[in-house]
Amino acid sequence: MARFYGMAEVVFLTVAEQVAAHLRSELERGRWVGRMPGKHELAAELDVNNKTVEAALRQLEAEGLLVPQGAGRRRAIRQPEEPRHRVLRIAFIAGESSDFALEYMVDLRHRLRKAGHAVILAPRAIADLQDDQDRLTRMVRSVEADAWVILGGSRRVLEWFAAQPWPSFAIFGRRGGLPIAATGPDKPSATAAATRELIRLGHRRIVLMVRPRRRLPQPGETELAFLRELARQGLEVGEYNLPAWDETPDDFHRCLEKLFLVTPPTALIIDETPLFFAAQQFLSRRGVRVPDDVSLVATDPDPAFRWCRPSIAHITWSSVPLVRRVTLWAANVSRGKQDLRQSLTPALFVAGGTIGAVRPGPSGSANFRIAKPDSQP
Repeated sequence: MARFYGMAEVVFLTVAEQVAAHLRSELERGRWVGRMPGKHELAAELDVNNKTVEAALRQLEAEGLLVPQGAGRRRAIRQPEEPRHRVLRIAFIAGESSDFALEYMVDLRHRLRKAGHAVILAPRAIADLQDDQDRLTRMVRSVEADAWVILGGSRRVLEWFAAQPWPSFAIFGRRGGLPIAATGPDKPSATAAATRELIRLGHRRIVLMVRPRRRLPQPGETELAFLRELARQGLEVGEYNLPAWDETPDDFHRCLEKLFLVTPPTALIIDETPLFFAAQQFLSRRGVRVPDDVSLVATDPDPAFRWCRPSIAHITWSSVPLVRRVTLWAANVSRGKQDLRQSLTPALFVAGGTIGAVRPGPSGSANFRIAKPDSQP
């Protein structure tokens, strides 16, 4: 029975429904095991008549909580089914410890915990281990985990995890062709689109800055897509377009210093937002204007971009499919199902205000000079 007061619905339970709710609660907390008390005993305890108790017991039968055993016999309590999945201890290792603070990583850990799994953060990041497999082995063996999630792993790191007996999942990283579950945005297509747009705007000296693990032992799919697009447009391709630097802040700035010393690029595509902001700082200190002197493209979205003027040209993608994919993998693993599927999340190049047409000088090259830094970075 229900009555409406304004917009709210008020539901009034019958006495039998109230008794059924009480008995259901007692069953859930394990008060009775095996057989249910008889209706006479329950009626006396609850101070209601036998018919009311019988109606409540029949309702619990219909819900599958009780099993009738025939006239005059007490009803059996249906035993709860064994869990269809086991709880996993899922350990996370990231390229850098700060990656754990990324919004989608926080969301992912929350969803895994909500599903009943335990989440562990590795004590060392991939960058700390310096791609040393002995150090990686010691660190992983020090963590009691049933499965691993690797964020931004190098080829060597992901090869190592793919060869282990426990399930592993790669987010980003050099995962192509490995027997490991993985997901990530379709950056090769979006990077190629960004490169085409820069070439359309007259850029001929375009540089892609990526960490060593993206270049070694050979360029990854995103880097190859960039180089192929340059070659497809008739541009000469070489180390200038994909410069080498050690994975330290100092060497990143030294690499930029060298690039802008003689033949400065007219466009920079910077992988990962921390490196993008570092490049912005480098250019600002030297009086290089964006996009008048050099165009900038970030390969990832970042919440801080909405506060930037001019708007940041970047590659955007939704983290929702990524979080959903890892959550599904964990569910499959917990049920004993092998899951090695690799998936791609759609990615899109957004042509923001940090890119513009090249300003030709008298000889057709970029018409700007780099001011010398006031101090070493």
